[in-house]
Amino acid sequence: MKKNNIGTIFFSKLLISIVLTLIILIIMKSSSEFKNYFYKKVYDSNFSFTYLNNLYNKYIGNIDILDNVNTDTVFNEELTYDSKESYIDGVKLSVNTNYLVPIEESGIVVFIGEKENYGNVVIIQRIDGIDEWYGNIENANVKLYEYVTKGSLLGEANKELYLVYKKDGNVLNYEDYLK
Repeated sequence: MKKNNIGTIFFSKLLISIVLTLIILIIMKSSSEFKNYFYKKVYDSNFSFTYLNNLYNKYIGNIDILDNVNTDTVFNEELTYDSKESYIDGVKLSVNTNYLVPIEESGIVVFIGEKENYGNVVIIQRIDGIDEWYGNIENANVKLYEYVTKGSLLGEANKELYLVYKKDGNVLNYEDYLK
């Protein structure tokens, strides 16, 4: 595909996204009922960025303008641990002191903060819609709503790392996902 076509496609999709955002904002401004519905759907429930991404890709399509960009990462690791044992809703892994935690699957960071019994937690909503919790994380290397890729650095864990897998609020068996 020629560069001119790629630029035209990119700006067309950008324009469509801007128009849709403006329409939503105008409707929210004029209808308090819609505004309440929107806030409840986005802020009060477990909003699925995966669903939104799939809709965007289905009706608008992917943006493939970054084909020539160097995406090599300095940190590209897989999860390693000494032992594992069941822990509340997931698993507790024994890891080295100051263990650099790799991200298991690509997705969007949807939560960073404290969770009871898990310490500082980072939740990544994976592309397949599964919420993956990483507990006992220090020095997080990610930001809220950032898209992160498999194998990149999440942060550090000190001797213990907690993992929980959830989908639609239901706890999943960690053995099906832990490699």
